[in-house]
Amino acid sequence: MPMKFFLIICLIFTRTIIAQVNFTKYVDPMVGTGGHGHTFPGATVPFGMVQLSPDTRVDGSWDGCSGYHYSDSILYGFSHTHLSGTGCSDYGDIALLPLDGKTVKPGSKIKPKVIPDLNKFQAEFSHANENASAGYYALKLKNQILCELTASERVGFHRYTFTNDYGRLILKINHRDKTLGSDIKIINDHIIEGYRRSEAWAKDQYIFFKMEFSESFIVENNGTSASKNINQNDGLIVPYAVFSFPHLTKKQLLVKVSVSFVSTDGAGKNMEAELPHWDFERAKVQASTAWEKELSKISVEGDEEKKKIFYSALYHCMIQPNICNDVDGRFRGRDNLVHQTSGHNYYTVFSLWDTFRGEHPLLTITDRKRTSDFIKTFLLQYQQGGRLPVWELASNETDCMIGYHSASVISDAISKGIRDFDLQLALEAMKKSATWNHLGLPALMKKNYIEAEDEHESVSQVLEYSYDDWCIAQVSKLLAREDDYQYYMLRSQCWKNLFDPKTGHMRPRRNGGWHSPFDPREVNNYCTTGNSWQYSFFVPHDIEGLMDIMGGQLAFENK
Repeated sequence: MPMKFFLIICLIFTRTIIAQVNFTKYVDPMVGTGGHGHTFPGATVPFGMVQLSPDTRVDGSWDGCSGYHYSDSILYGFSHTHLSGTGCSDYGDIALLPLDGKTVKPGSKIKPKVIPDLNKFQAEFSHANENASAGYYALKLKNQILCELTASERVGFHRYTFTNDYGRLILKINHRDKTLGSDIKIINDHIIEGYRRSEAWAKDQYIFFKMEFSESFIVENNGTSASKNINQNDGLIVPYAVFSFPHLTKKQLLVKVSVSFVSTDGAGKNMEAELPHWDFERAKVQASTAWEKELSKISVEGDEEKKKIFYSALYHCMIQPNICNDVDGRFRGRDNLVHQTSGHNYYTVFSLWDTFRGEHPLLTITDRKRTSDFIKTFLLQYQQGGRLPVWELASNETDCMIGYHSASVISDAISKGIRDFDLQLALEAMKKSATWNHLGLPALMKKNYIEAEDEHESVSQVLEYSYDDWCIAQVSKLLAREDDYQYYMLRSQCWKNLFDPKTGHMRPRRNGGWHSPFDPREVNNYCTTGNSWQYSFFVPHDIEGLMDIMGGQLAFENK
């Protein structure tokens, strides 16, 4: 048998075997929702714009970053945007909560012009009546209303089953984050649209929505006695609306909510393109199929429990970054203006200090096209905002954590042959980010190290800058930019200026000398969420040099 033919047969056989495996059954979205995991259990698809999930925390606390914590038993609503695994709180946009007669009596109204405490609208639940899988979430509340959620990339799909043929919903616009402006516009007795402008970790975030109901509604109250055009929005806040549905078919209410960072028109196009039908089960299967396709890129062997650990982790790697452009390619850029993509998707939520070490290197293997789109997004953000993203969220630069690790992601991709973007522009952007006038960089360029009085977390700053500079040097070498290569290779050795031979550790400097007293075990303001023992090994680009400075390979191994 010819070898080529034999290989084709083997490939077909392998793909057939993998196709028969149900990878989604190993995913548990509840992983990380307790403790300090900061994950959410709701419905989303890989890298989707919508993350439709329950909110049990509305105070922006540390363990409420994702909006949900497993220790809770109170639901405030199901909102359409969430962060996963972060250490700061944001999102939680456009929340819906089904109401029963005990919450608001049928036919009653909230007084116009009086904004109630929307957190008083809540529902109790038990985890015994909760179910989550890849692309699907269900919760039966103690008032017996069954809530089911699924999603496409840009649309959240709700199915509520009430105890009788009368249902009610409250739409919370003023939810979790500080609302700067908002509006709800009634289009007809089945459709509404609106927007929210908010401030939290992202200081100026816009989100627009279109909402369609399967049944006609009656507006009981829309939180204000006036309504303006949503394009004349600043200063006007419509915080909520209460809808009643007096004649439900089969006691069920379906709701589709599409979102856009650009406009309500964009949200409408997103719904028309992705979810024009009302078949909840079909949408649920489509979401599960999307996850199956992504998860099947890696097939592992092992016992069932280890597979659950692996695929739940892989699932969480594929939640963010998120597609940020509408189906027509429009997106809100770093300059807060609307732009048009061409041939690729535009993304948001780049927590690069968290992801440059593991997630992005993984995606250069499993998702090369998306990696290319990430880098094209980086370059657009550079052109619109003046530098590469550090920790970008909803078109805002939060400047959270340290380094300019976009350089690592770009260099890694280039080294693996992902090069279908402007390489010269990429180098220009990396150099600009490496010479920005902030976060200790002026001191680094002047002294070849950063002292404690120059910038907080100075030890971590120098070490991570050194690695990023090495990444820039590699791209410079590829592009035959010898001067840049030599300059950034020299800068990549600045880590040596923090190594103290006496203690054998990376040590903070102060006033030209060593900071004292010094305990490498201490967690303090000189290292980023770690200590000197941990950071003394962060020289990933020069392990041989680190071995030498620590006394050789054996001493390094012993340490």
